Amino acid sequence: MTTPAHSEESRSAVEIVAAEWSDVLSYGTDLINPAVPRAAYQHPSLRELWPMVSHGVLYLSRCTRYPWSRDIGTAFPQSGGGYRIRRESDKALLGVVDTLEEAYALIAASLPEGCGPAIDGTPDDLPSCAGLGREALPEDCGPAVEGTADDL
Repeated sequence: MTTPAHSEESRSAVEIVAAEWSDVLSYGTDLINPAVPRAAYQHPSLRELWPMVSHGVLYLSRCTRYPWSRDIGTAFPQSGGGYRIRRESDKALLGVVDTLEEAYALIAASLPEGCGPAIDGTPDDLPSCAGLGREALPEDCGPAVEGTADDL
């Protein structure tokens, strides 16, 4: 008998990402405006990344496991309309656009150099922060934790 954990381990990163996209694309308006993941999914390069939704916003990662990468742009809706595109890893404002289509076209055009399909792993498993010209730093790899190891 196959256990869920064994089944998860036997799936490839491509299969894991495809299954997550299927889930995200089926979300109702209680979680996200369904037009948001549909707009992102139109771009083959974004479709290869791990999708996740939080507070009505679609986040994309080069990794399938927490603490996901933070080097892919994110489209944040503005109260007056349009979208502000930010990349968390370097706090860059990539642009402000009017439509979802423009937002995800900008995100696709701003992917890190050498960005390919998501890996089944964490940012620690990525070779570098391609496009940022340096090796990955802890702040690139998830939420910052204040204090020292002794505080944990």
